[in-house]
Parts: sequence; structure tokens; C-alpha cells
Amino acid sequence: MPRATLPLNVFEPRYLEMLEDVMAGDRLIGIIQPAGQGSDDEESPREIVPLRSIGCVGRVTSYQEVDNGRLSITLTGVTRYDIIDEALTDRPYRVMSVSYDRYASDLTEGLGEEYVDRPNLLRVLRAYLDANKLEADWAAIQRASSEFLINALCVMSPYGMEEKQALLEAADLKSRAEVLVALAEMELASGGGSGTTLQ
Repeated sequence: MPRATLPLNVFEPRYLEMLEDVMAGDRLIGIIQPAGQGSDDEESPREIVPLRSIGCVGRVTSYQEVDNGRLSITLTGVTRYDIIDEALTDRPYRVMSVSYDRYASDLTEGLGEEYVDRPNLLRVLRAYLDANKLEADWAAIQRASSEFLINALCVMSPYGMEEKQALLEAADLKSRAEVLVALAEMELASGGGSGTTLQ
């Protein structure tokens, strides 16, 4: 999500090589989900997994070497993109040709915040946290901008791949907040409080 942060631990050799290349350049990485469902869609060297058509590019804003050759990084979202084509390269990781044309509004911080029903968002968030016996720093939540709060909740939410993709593809901030609220309300209506937690 634009301006949301995503911490990642990187250990696969192909992604370690990708990070080496990225850090020598513009520090940008495209994040995208597989087109199927579930963990069975893990990519192997012999099989190229189909990808969703829309992803989000993030900038590496934190980079730390940890034990066993692993890297701990933080990506900060910049903008969404559409996949145009896949490039043929000799790299062990996949390289895409993408278009940012439809997502120019992602570059404007806070765009559309005035249309978000923030009181309803906070009401549902409180109900979700209460149902799952979770606590939150409400002073920090009240200080946070609506954009930061919505996008951070999208990243932290425990939903599956389909729901996460729906949140990413929401046309604007208001729509994204509405999808987030709808997902939380569906879980609450189905007996939320089953131990599901924010990540």
C-alpha cells in the first residue's frame, strides 16, 4: 500500500541477489501476489507461477544484515502498478515491465481523506479489537492520518490473499476503507473473536 511499511526477512539466494541489485540502483522492488490461492503457489525453479495483474512498488527504507546471511529490510509503499509484460533476463528473480499510469493519485499523500468515514472506521476497529481481546494505542490511532491508518491496517490485517488483493485494488482511499470495514464486519458477524490477530 502507498506509504505503508512492510518488514521482510530475506534469505532465498535469488532474492538476496535481487536486493544486491536493487540497493545498487533506485532501491525499488515490486511486490505482487501469485494469481492462485494459498501457499501451494510457491514458485519453484521449474515452474513459473502466474501473477496478479496489479501490485505495489516499494522503496527499501531500512536494510540490515542479520545472522546466517539473511537480510532484514523494510519496504515503504510508493505506488501501485499494472503488469504489462515479463522481461526475459538471466537473473534468478522475475523482472516485469509495468505501468503506473492508472495510479498517479497514489503519489499524492492524503488524497481523499476527507471522504473517509473515519468515525465508522474507528468504531469497527474498536469492535474488532474487543472481539479478539486485543489492545491498541488509541492516542496514537487518533493522531494518525486516515490514510496512514487505513493503509497500515490493510498491511497488518490477517485476511487471505483474495481479501488483501481487493484492498490493494480499491479505487481510492474511501473505497479501501469501505472494503476494510466490510471485511471486519463480516468476520464479526460470523463470530469474530476466534483468536484472529493483527500481524
